[in-house]
Amino acid sequence: MSFLKRLFGGGGDNAGGTETVGKPEEHKGFTIRATPFPQEGQYQTCGIISKEVGGEVKEHKFVRADRFPSADLAAEHALRKARQIIDEQGDGIFR
Repeated sequence: MSFLKRLFGGGGDNAGGTETVGKPEEHKGFTIRATPFPQEGQYQTCGIISKEVGGEVKEHKFVRADRFPSADLAAEHALRKARQIIDEQGDGIFR
């Protein structure tokens, strides 16, 4: 149960990743924010992909199992994963 709480935002100050690390990045019309969060002494890969669609900003939050010793390394990985998600799914991530 505690894993699910952390995954969906109930497990700590920034569980689920809401604070942006580094600068947001643009990729194919999408905005990517890396939002890694501390987890068991490391940083969990997490990010938010957003895009304005029909006058409304849509967001897709993702969390990956990958962990890194620093927030910066986790953020770099989150940006790579987000670009991959966008390349594979495009606007489909908002369905």
